[in-house]
Amino acid sequence: MSVTVENLEGLQRRVMLSVQWSDVRSKVMARLKERQKRARIDGFRPGKAPMRMIESIYGPAIQDEVLNDAAVAEFYRLTQEEKWNVASLESLTAAEEQKDESVLNILAVFEVYPEIAINDLSSLKIERIVAEVTDADDDKTIEILRKQRVRYNDVERPAQNGDRVIIDFAGTIDGTPFEGGEAKNYPFVLGEGRMLAEFETGIVGMKEKESKDVSVSFPEDYHGKDVAGKTAVFKITLNKVSEAVLPEVNEDFARSLGIENGDIAKMREEIHKNISREIKRRIGDMTWDNVTKALLESHADLQIPNSLVQRESERLRQNMMEQFKSQGMPQAKEDSFPLSMFEERAKQNVHLGLLFAELVDQNQLEANEEQIRAVVAEFAENYEDPQEVIEWYMKDPKSMQNLKGTATERNVRDFVLQKAQVTEKNLSFDEVMAQGQMRF
Repeated sequence: MSVTVENLEGLQRRVMLSVQWSDVRSKVMARLKERQKRARIDGFRPGKAPMRMIESIYGPAIQDEVLNDAAVAEFYRLTQEEKWNVASLESLTAAEEQKDESVLNILAVFEVYPEIAINDLSSLKIERIVAEVTDADDDKTIEILRKQRVRYNDVERPAQNGDRVIIDFAGTIDGTPFEGGEAKNYPFVLGEGRMLAEFETGIVGMKEKESKDVSVSFPEDYHGKDVAGKTAVFKITLNKVSEAVLPEVNEDFARSLGIENGDIAKMREEIHKNISREIKRRIGDMTWDNVTKALLESHADLQIPNSLVQRESERLRQNMMEQFKSQGMPQAKEDSFPLSMFEERAKQNVHLGLLFAELVDQNQLEANEEQIRAVVAEFAENYEDPQEVIEWYMKDPKSMQNLKGTATERNVRDFVLQKAQVTEKNLSFDEVMAQGQMRF
């Protein structure tokens, strides 16, 4: 018998299902008998309540369960028979018109996956990001590491940029104190831009225990709306001045970075390896971003199942909730993060996921064991005992599945780059590192 599928909006479809009442009634009766054995009803011993009473209490709910189970089973039977590429079953409702008393007609509304045709990849124009790590970049990194280990010594001279100062301050606008305009023993480093420029400039040259009034104009776009665009006068008292003392690049410094024998040459070698690995990761991510942008733009007309967007939005929200909880904020609630916050990102993820899956399927790009092991080894290089990390990953199926996804993603990236019109964009170490903080 042919099945008629009605096209609704977008990727939605509707089909009529038929469920035999005789099958439903027999299954309902079987479940009622099972319920009768376990039922505890006042006035009757356990399992001895009459079937009529069991039916009146539990019958409607059990019938609904059986009908839903039967309709779902029939739907997925037809899905396999008709080879529908179903993204989600959205609803099951009884049809308004029931012509045959022996059959219940049910309308099933569902979404299908779109038909995906990968466009000509040779028309894509993509920038591949390239960068090299030089000796000068190693020196910059060493300076960063020195600054991360800075200590401060108290001095009696006037304050200058680079010093850590501890101050008391109290601000007024037109002679009236304002919220957030006062603090005691407030520490910060001059010249880092943590405070407004006029405020910091007013402190430069002050000595310990000295007080002075400093006039500060708040920008029009200042985050504190009560003071934005206004001028305040701060009475500042300098309590302490400390100068920065950076560690020398010596054996002790090398040991602090994990070089047990303090070998400075070995330290530089390890630093070069670490930042080269980080640069490689970042330019790979940046190139992948360019690949995904080109893919999305060249397949902008691809229809996306709304149900998948909804599911992805919920996943993104759940990830955010877990992140908040891990940061010690368990009070965050779902209603604080409406799904609409995640919709655009979810659409992009689903869109890309559909294209990604089609490319993998069409071109046999799923990562093989050797490629997965290479990714595992690469991740393990970041740890003190790589072999131990490799063994841990190999024993954890979930982690291995994630790394398989990473390896497959690289296969897709390389495949698209082979087909596309690729130009190389050289970036400096600083330009690449500006994409985020270095991990040490």
